[in-house]
Amino acid sequence: MHGDVALDSRQRAIVMPHSALAGDANLLVFPSIDAANISYNLLKTAAGGNIAIGPVLLGAAKPVHILTASATVRRIVNMTALTVADANADRLHGTNGGHLDEQNSATSL
Repeated sequence: MHGDVALDSRQRAIVMPHSALAGDANLLVFPSIDAANISYNLLKTAAGGNIAIGPVLLGAAKPVHILTASATVRRIVNMTALTVADANADRLHGTNGGHLDEQNSATSL
């Protein structure tokens, strides 16, 4: 599915009327890190305010929160809050093997 259809549920209803997907996309998957970086920066700029939360690398044993050298203070605070939320979710749902120590919390880079 192309990005324009993924991000616009009305367009998707026209182009793909039998799709099981509902609402706008909240996750985008890209074929390479270059494609992801380009799209991330375009969406961040197009959304206004140059504010974004992410990127988050999925598929590892734990979420990996990525900060680039150009990260603003606001972005660092947002990513820290997301990391804390992920760590607390692990503790509450027991997804870290039942251990409730700091070593098993989400990793922030």
